[in-house]
Amino acid sequence: MKRILNINIMVINAMIACVYAALTIFLAPISYGAIQMRISEILVLLTFYNKKYIPGLVTGCFIANIASPMGLWDMLFGTLATLLACIGIYKSNHLFLSALIGAVINGLIIGGELYLILQLPFVINAIYVFIGEYAVLMIGALLFQVIEKNSEFMKKYIL
Repeated sequence: MKRILNINIMVINAMIACVYAALTIFLAPISYGAIQMRISEILVLLTFYNKKYIPGLVTGCFIANIASPMGLWDMLFGTLATLLACIGIYKSNHLFLSALIGAVINGLIIGGELYLILQLPFVINAIYVFIGEYAVLMIGALLFQVIEKNSEFMKKYIL
């Protein structure tokens, strides 16, 4: 039985990785750069409910960042930002606070990446990334708040 559960978790994580990567790449004009709104980042809020989704989200981010104009740097820093955001979100005890945590982590790390690689002003770019990430995660938090009302769906698909 444990082996079946492990396979199910692996399959779910593979699907999450695919959805994250596909959404990010499909929406590339708004997914990469100093001003970005990665719609796929809504998925990181899954970790608020269960840490088992972290591998799929981190893998999806890594795959999506292969297509990034920042290349290897985004594969490294972007994936690190997603990993740390997922951990912070998982440890949070409030959905809307977790959105703020994810946005701050991404703003700081991606803002730092843009500063180091492109010599763009750190504070301005950290704020730009934070705003885009916070907007997406707040929309996601509102969506998850609605989904939470359906306990059967939550038990079957999220928890």
